[in-house]
Amino acid sequence: MIRFEHVTKRYADGTTAVADLSFEVTEGELVTLVGPSGCGKTTTMKMVNRLIEPTGGRILLDGQDIAAADPVELRRRIGYVIQQVGLFPHKTVLENTATVPQLLGVPKAKARARAAELLELVGLDPAVYGGRYPDQLSGGQRQRVGVARALAADPPVLLMDEPFGAVDPVVRERLQNEFLALQKSVRKTILLVTHDLEEAVRLGDRIAVYGQGTIEQFAAPATVLAAPANTYVARFVGADRSLKRLAVTPVEAADLTAAHGTPPAASVPLGASLREALAVLLQEDSGRIGVTDPDSGELAGVLTTEGVHRALRRGPLQDA
Repeated sequence: MIRFEHVTKRYADGTTAVADLSFEVTEGELVTLVGPSGCGKTTTMKMVNRLIEPTGGRILLDGQDIAAADPVELRRRIGYVIQQVGLFPHKTVLENTATVPQLLGVPKAKARARAAELLELVGLDPAVYGGRYPDQLSGGQRQRVGVARALAADPPVLLMDEPFGAVDPVVRERLQNEFLALQKSVRKTILLVTHDLEEAVRLGDRIAVYGQGTIEQFAAPATVLAAPANTYVARFVGADRSLKRLAVTPVEAADLTAAHGTPPAASVPLGASLREALAVLLQEDSGRIGVTDPDSGELAGVLTTEGVHRALRRGPLQDA
């Protein structure tokens, strides 16, 4: 869906923001761009909707070179969510959400009906919030409106620049959970910029770890954490990367032992993250918890601390 082919951005003063980037984001995939400030990740994202023009290489969107597209028309086909949301202060929540469809010529009534559906989808009752203005919303509510507005024209691609960075940690985690659930239903192709490794790991199907203007590793979160491509990536993901892997490693049947005697008092479903499972396990004096089949609810086996260790040793770490 999005393909970078040897893309470079060099400014007049000789500064190179990104150098020879080549990577692809497949349809329906969420890729997170993560790295320190000034590494080129936001420049990369802004080149997709031509807010910044590359000085070399080309970017293809659904097989077409974006350099040949009208920039305004291109931007109307791409959803864009930024940290400060950028809502129009003089328009209501419903009007803000309906903005792009109306610019594309959708009749006002139809655009507003679509806006109401999307507000419902992001957890904001249009009957309650549709008539409010942005300054009457909390930070988390404004972010939800920003996401709804980006989805309003049903774009195939979403660009998100630190979308959850302006809210407190509790609200941020809630928004991340809601966004992941939303992505499961709408399956957009997404580039998401963040400086937060945990957010990148939690949200991304794949992660692009940036050095200075280059991508040092582009892989699934579990692979980046288990098998850093080089010393730079290893330092960036940190010495506690095994702990971070808990969030992206699911509990599988191979990690379990047979259930004997009294069934464990606590349980998690198969497919739950090891982080969730370990949190429950650490509260149990028995050192064991049940793991259930998510469809039938029946006990599939027992997970112990040894099982958690086995789970962390499989997959990407074995490949490494």
